Amino acid sequence: MTLMKAPLLPNLLSDKWLSDFFDNDRFFDADWMKRMQVMPAVNIKELDKSFEIEMAVPGMEKKDFQIKVENGMLEISSEKKEEKEEKENNYTRKEFNYTSFHRAFNLPENINEEKIDAQYLNGILKINIGKKILKEEKFHKKIEVK
Repeated sequence: MTLMKAPLLPNLLSDKWLSDFFDNDRFFDADWMKRMQVMPAVNIKELDKSFEIEMAVPGMEKKDFQIKVENGMLEISSEKKEEKEEKENNYTRKEFNYTSFHRAFNLPENINEEKIDAQYLNGILKINIGKKILKEEKFHKKIEVK
């Protein structure tokens, strides 16, 4: 007896190919669906005087980003909607695309919230977060001898 692995795509010659395709969750469980990037890739660098966050978000515009710092969290989000419609002779083609993401990062205590800036160039969003020097509080207590 030989065991055979089921094909990834349904057999188009059988009469139940549509049933195979949609009923077995192979369409939404396929490798190409898993490779779709839901969250943008992020690089975080710690430099001497700042932190630098680079996020790969091609196809966006500067106006598509919302960046805020609140309660020690840096939040980066984006939402973009596109619609295209073509009408010609006997057909109409309408396409739409919707892209969104939301990322949040806990910020360390040594950041300077006044020195945060962002720029978007060639599909890369760069956020530079300045550092501040934290003063170590030294504990002083006079001990009385009894």
